[in-house]
Amino acid sequence: MEWSQRQMRLAEELLEKAKEFGADLAGLVSVEDLKDGPPEKLFPIMKDHARDHFAEQITTGLSHGAVKWEPEEKTVLVYAVGHPKEKPELDWWCGEINPPGNKLLAQISGKLKRYIEEHYPDIQVYPKPYHVEKGGIYLKDAAVAAGLGCIGRNNLLVTPEYGTRVRLRAIAVSELLPPSEKRDFDPCQGCARPCASACPKQAFSQTIYTEPETGLSCLPAREGDYYRKQCALEMEENEATAPLELVPEYSDEPMPVIRYCRACEFSCRYTGSKEQ
Repeated sequence: MEWSQRQMRLAEELLEKAKEFGADLAGLVSVEDLKDGPPEKLFPIMKDHARDHFAEQITTGLSHGAVKWEPEEKTVLVYAVGHPKEKPELDWWCGEINPPGNKLLAQISGKLKRYIEEHYPDIQVYPKPYHVEKGGIYLKDAAVAAGLGCIGRNNLLVTPEYGTRVRLRAIAVSELLPPSEKRDFDPCQGCARPCASACPKQAFSQTIYTEPETGLSCLPAREGDYYRKQCALEMEENEATAPLELVPEYSDEPMPVIRYCRACEFSCRYTGSKEQ
């Protein structure tokens, strides 16, 4: 497809603005490519997904795992913010208060939306929440398609710059823009895979999905041996056992502080060219 000068300039401009507003990485991918991606094909046949605790939070009116796309959405801008090991609090939930990392990601979306609406009023903007059940998209796979990195054997996005230690968010726009190039990057080759043994719930201990069974060659953790249900059990345990702590900036009373498991993330030996 041939792209106009306007489309190419706009794509470059939006990627630059995403970084100016706080993103460390950013890329573009077409909505049509994401609609045809592995997650949207796999989720309906995933084992036990109907009992996932996120199923209780559906606000899209669609079935669990289905992505809600607006007809006007043409391109998705995916962006990442680095999450250093030394700043775990970026991802901590203090009671029901949104973690600082989530707030930062939402602020970037808001700034991008305001910028586009001010300078390109003919373009509609759709900030995407985190959960698919609430109108979000499959962020890791969108990030791969947008050139940010690859899906590792730990079933996480692995980026050349920051390894697995990133947090993702996205916006969609009603303008068709040139997609970013995918990267030829794979740090998992030859790795002993410490991420698998680090999992406290052994979520990588058995083959769950196969290509003959699913008709897909792109499977969770590449070889179909990531079991989402086991990971969800660990998250639920993290929530149930969250200690009560005093967090003065939020409350005068102790509140539960949820620290979700990051064992597979921290055990990854590839920490990126910009090791944090």
